[in-house]
Amino acid sequence: MSGHSHWAGIKHKKAAVDAKRGKAWSKIARMLIVAAKQGGGDPAANLTLRYAIDKAKAANMPKDTIEKAIKKGTGDLGGASFEEVLYEGYGTNGVAIMIEALTDNRSRTGPEIKRIFEKHGGSLGTSGCVNWMFSKKGLITVNMEGADEEQLMEIALNAGADDMEAAGEVFEITCDPSAYEQLKQTLQEKEIVTEVAEISMVPQTTIDIGDEQKAKRIISLMEAFDDHDDVQNVYANFDISQEIMGRLT
Repeated sequence: MSGHSHWAGIKHKKAAVDAKRGKAWSKIARMLIVAAKQGGGDPAANLTLRYAIDKAKAANMPKDTIEKAIKKGTGDLGGASFEEVLYEGYGTNGVAIMIEALTDNRSRTGPEIKRIFEKHGGSLGTSGCVNWMFSKKGLITVNMEGADEEQLMEIALNAGADDMEAAGEVFEITCDPSAYEQLKQTLQEKEIVTEVAEISMVPQTTIDIGDEQKAKRIISLMEAFDDHDDVQNVYANFDISQEIMGRLT
């Protein structure tokens, strides 16, 4: 089970807790602000904003909170200005890690990200050091329980998916970002419940982590990044067996 898939699953389980703490809403609000600032406040003409609104609704963010964030982005309301920053580095066993952040203070966020790397036995790298190892893809997972593999594969491929494979307890479906909306909509119309549905950076190759302590350190590092207020997404190319993951989660 590769890193992008089971980390996405862990994030999915954490989402309910984060929403209760308000942390998920805060991060999604930043996403809405930046999307609206860059592409305008009309989701019909701004795919990035539409994706952010979908995430907001999935996190049960109130409609007025969504609208307020969009207005901040379009300039109709005042507020902090956020910039996109990409951090790259390495974790235990040379695992490649990419971090997408939205920050209003780059000189604060950078050192904090560096400290998180170092605290967990990793290191912050230079720009471009691991980015080339990842490809942007639509990622959707469907729980195997109650799903017919052949039927699901036929539906997914006909709707624009590139591939579908078993990954632990889920079927992992990937597609080109341009096909993501159509694929997700088709699965909804077929009443197929998805666990994860997002645009993700998928690693081209993975690093096997067969030691439980090293696996624990990697997951700890990923969670520390995810808990940082400025971090929007974390991607990595680790591969941990279902057996070890079962003991860690």
